[in-house]
Amino acid sequence: MPSTSPVPPRASPEALRVLAVDLGSKRIGIALSDAGGVLATPHSVIRRGRTRAQDHAAIAAIAREWDVGCIVVGLPLSLDGSHGHAAKAALREARELGVVTGVQVETYDERLTTVSAHQILREQGVGGPGRREVVDKVAAAVLLQAWLDGHNQEDDPGPATSLPESP
Repeated sequence: MPSTSPVPPRASPEALRVLAVDLGSKRIGIALSDAGGVLATPHSVIRRGRTRAQDHAAIAAIAREWDVGCIVVGLPLSLDGSHGHAAKAALREARELGVVTGVQVETYDERLTTVSAHQILREQGVGGPGRREVVDKVAAAVLLQAWLDGHNQEDDPGPATSLPESP
């Protein structure tokens, strides 16, 4: 089956892309920035494999292919901002991704990104099974755009966090 992903351009050493990961129990949404770090674009959806190692290998392959310099993992905080079970699991998986890829990994508050993605797709007339197939990569793009916007404003670095050390 042919890939529907864009073809990676040759990267210059000073222009590294950012990859965003929206972790789900069945699917992982992937988005990429442009080389200038201004615009986020939905990339692909990875269906969860039998092991996290398989999932991480797939993410690492995309990171290598696109010369990614940073990976942003969505952190599903509770609405009150606390770290519930899902956020703790995402932090563990983010740490593992950093080891597997050798790339800097940050987390970013992903509250309501999937809601925003559904709204965007609804406004574009995408519904039913078609929406289910793309919502995760659109959510990753919403997450990444927020992260990029925060990093491009010197006054407001946004709610990104570096990974805490493992306990």
